[in-house]
Amino acid sequence: MSSLRNIIPRKAHKERAQPHSRRKFGLLEKHKDHVIRARAYHQKEQTLMKLKEKTALRNPDEFYFKMIKTKTVGGVHKPEIQANKYTNEELMLMKTQDIGYILQKLQTEKKKIERLNGMLHSLDNQSSSKHVYYADNREEAREVRKKVSEQGNPSAFKDLPKVILRKIDSLYRELEARKKRLKDLEKIYTDMSMQKELHKRGKKRKLREDEMVSPSSRLVYKWRQERKR
Repeated sequence: MSSLRNIIPRKAHKERAQPHSRRKFGLLEKHKDHVIRARAYHQKEQTLMKLKEKTALRNPDEFYFKMIKTKTVGGVHKPEIQANKYTNEELMLMKTQDIGYILQKLQTEKKKIERLNGMLHSLDNQSSSKHVYYADNREEAREVRKKVSEQGNPSAFKDLPKVILRKIDSLYRELEARKKRLKDLEKIYTDMSMQKELHKRGKKRKLREDEMVSPSSRLVYKWRQERKR
């Protein structure tokens, strides 16, 4: 009987829509939507009640140091900015590790650039297939020789398939990208090395532009000479 009941078509019951006079209020809220909204409302209400209770039972003589280390800005509680929790030795160790990582990446990029340069240089030096020119007389031979000398040697890539040409173009683009990355890494390494040296002991001062032998836009420092014991 259950299988026969499923064969008979049933009427599709549609949800009740918002009455025409109340369509300005949007879609009609269903029971499941009301349950979700009611739970959220009661949860907020209980949270406010607990906070009010804690405020009412608070000890007026209670004190802890965070009261004077924090402040309220626009009704928002903001803690005081904490000072650096690392010592100078720990900071120097972390900077050394960072510089070592940058130096490792720098050397890796140099090796990859050297490998790409060697690969592309060998492709450029490949001799192309020999071209044979035929002439009827010496004058025509001189003209052909002059034309070939003006045009230069034919490109080694001229007769290569398109797939290989696209691969060579991608290698050239990769080489340019790696050169740019190497330049950025060298700048980062120089800046980090300078910051590490500035954190070391010893008196130093920044040179003015008229004191520099070769003026540059970057900062130049000079350390005071100290006698080594």
